[in-house]
Amino acid sequence: MSDPIVILTEEPLGADDRVNIERLVNGGDTPLVVVVPANTERHLLVDFLENLSMLDIAKAFRELTSHAPDPETQRAAAAETLSASLLALEGLGGGVTGEVVDGGAVNGLVAKVKELGASQAVVITRPHAVADTFHTDWANKAQDRLGLPVLHLYAGSGFIGDS
Repeated sequence: MSDPIVILTEEPLGADDRVNIERLVNGGDTPLVVVVPANTERHLLVDFLENLSMLDIAKAFRELTSHAPDPETQRAAAAETLSASLLALEGLGGGVTGEVVDGGAVNGLVAKVKELGASQAVVITRPHAVADTFHTDWANKAQDRLGLPVLHLYAGSGFIGDS
């Protein structure tokens, strides 16, 4: 059996994501471990600028004036994301498992990679214009901390992020 691949996602994985991971596994028996953060720890100003850069002005101002989300609601949403992701990847590699992690997305990914001795990590996110441009996205942060390449894919597409 191969070393596991740890996959960090903020979005429920779907059919396009399955194709990308299937290509990565390439018919092998690599175990897949999906990690979903209970709290994505987004920054209000960065999110505001990202929404503006995507010309989603209404969303930018709506999120700017909204209150902090309830932790229980965030955990429930993360559990739904995990469930959908496990279902989307079912039958790939040497099996698919996963968990919702506390303490930040990158910390959760790094801890799981070290715990399992994984030699590969994948981060699947929606595009984040500001973080991706300034290399402060999860993939870059994880790569800096792990010292191994981290594949950054954009959810629902075949596009690779710059990490």
